[in-house]
Amino acid sequence: MTTGLILGAAVWANGPSPTLRRRTRHGAALYQAGRVDHLILCGGLGQHAPTEAKAMRTILRAEGIPEAVMTLEDTSTTTGENIRNAVPLLKTRDVIIITDWYHAPRAKLIARREGLSAHSSAAPLKGAKPLPQTKMALREAFAYLAYLLRLKS
Repeated sequence: MTTGLILGAAVWANGPSPTLRRRTRHGAALYQAGRVDHLILCGGLGQHAPTEAKAMRTILRAEGIPEAVMTLEDTSTTTGENIRNAVPLLKTRDVIIITDWYHAPRAKLIARREGLSAHSSAAPLKGAKPLPQTKMALREAFAYLAYLLRLKS
């Protein structure tokens, strides 16, 4: 049994951000391919409703994913909270973290510190714009270093 943790991303005024859509659709593809048998949708309320987790649920329903394999974790607002709040919802310690390539190393570090056997699967870059990807990669490099040195929890 392997659970997929889809990590949150912004919901914009006009709906889920492209990042949230990519991550969620990738989670659907992993479920459909039999790589995960359950999905925990992580993400609370940002600047715009609904919560990231509820927006993911809507996308997954449209992709034909059964409601029974989805669990919402809709209170977190950071990567650390995404993972820590998902831990009590898990039926296994084996997880695939579903996120973007630049975000995966830090997310796995956090998950492993929470005692999880964590692997990652990055959402495809189809439609992703290079400049935002570069900015996020630079941001994540500094965030990873801070987590590695335990400057953040």
